Amino acid sequence: MFTITQLTEREMQLVDLISKECATPGDITAKLKTLFAGTLEKMLQAELDEHLGYEKNSVAGNNSGNSRNGYDKKTIKSEWGEAEISVPRYRNSTFEPHVIEKRQTRTDEVEKRVLAMYAKGMSTRDIESHLRDIYGIDASASLISRITDKIMPEVAEWQSRPLAEVYPVVFFDGIRFKVKKDGKVINKCVYSVLGIDMDGKKDILGIWISETESAAFWATVFNELKNRGVKDILIACHDNLSGFANALETVFPNTENQLCIIHMIRNSTKYVSYKDLKALMADLKKVYGAVSEEAALYALEEFKDNWVNKYPQIYRSWEANWANLSAFFKYPDEMRRLIYTTNAVEGFHRTLRKFTKTKTNYPTDDALRKSIYLSVQEISKKWHKPVKNWGIITGQFTVFYGERFTEADIK
Repeated sequence: MFTITQLTEREMQLVDLISKECATPGDITAKLKTLFAGTLEKMLQAELDEHLGYEKNSVAGNNSGNSRNGYDKKTIKSEWGEAEISVPRYRNSTFEPHVIEKRQTRTDEVEKRVLAMYAKGMSTRDIESHLRDIYGIDASASLISRITDKIMPEVAEWQSRPLAEVYPVVFFDGIRFKVKKDGKVINKCVYSVLGIDMDGKKDILGIWISETESAAFWATVFNELKNRGVKDILIACHDNLSGFANALETVFPNTENQLCIIHMIRNSTKYVSYKDLKALMADLKKVYGAVSEEAALYALEEFKDNWVNKYPQIYRSWEANWANLSAFFKYPDEMRRLIYTTNAVEGFHRTLRKFTKTKTNYPTDDALRKSIYLSVQEISKKWHKPVKNWGIITGQFTVFYGERFTEADIK
């Protein structure tokens, strides 16, 4: 938290001077804008002095062939608003200023503010209005788009960055957005891949945008992860995504496949009569809450006896998916709690939805991609702690996965 005692003596002198001349916050902003412009001019003069080798009005510049030649006016957009500054001219064109480049009309702080607002889900029109109303800066929607487009190489670099060789757990899930295509607005899904690394910390390994999901799509995702350095995933958790299991078996054949129990429960109870819901859920809880797979299978048979005639689709779904639903039963409670649900990536998606809730649709895939990327950067700032009970879970992974886990931990 800031306190005035953190200021240096010279900074305190400046504060005293400004406070004596200002009566309102608006006065302070106006004064800071003036000081900002004046400081920029002073720095440009100093840069030119350094380049020419002599100060203004010095006789050393006489007959040098590269003397000063008056000033040009330039309007600069900064966090304090728009300000007109005088930029020194010179007869030759060898000088390239660093403080404000020749064609630069806005400071980095303006671009940072634009990107921060875009990351929080504000539309280009909203950002345009905000900059004008709060900072007195006129920035068109096209200019804002050009600023945000500057991060596309950064997005591509992030999406292709090297990854760790081993991830103990990786979660896969999708979230839908509306995107324009060929003059129409269609639904597209952003598939997020969230890994738990060897330190127990969360990391978004990448995002993939697609209209449909299939084994071919997931094979592409898995091969991209492999090409970026991932050699092993111990447990993959997902919501019974189409084509997922077949692609996983092909690319990462040793990976344990765990379906999200919570999604399975939601799907099971979607069409259950309200009067049956409480009793059916109690019987279903005996299945997924069992202490072992053997006890769970016994509970599943009881569930069949009680409900198969009335809700045959529920039993058939659990039976058909049992191999991938039951993987978590073999593990201790701490590992079970980590992998039985895709809540880790769903929590990320809930926060992402808050960031993007004002966006009704996106003009292109790239517009959606840069919005998601900027949101990821904001959201992940809070991911500095390992998941709950990671110390205990580490020991459990060692027992169940041996060298696949311990050798990765050494690296």
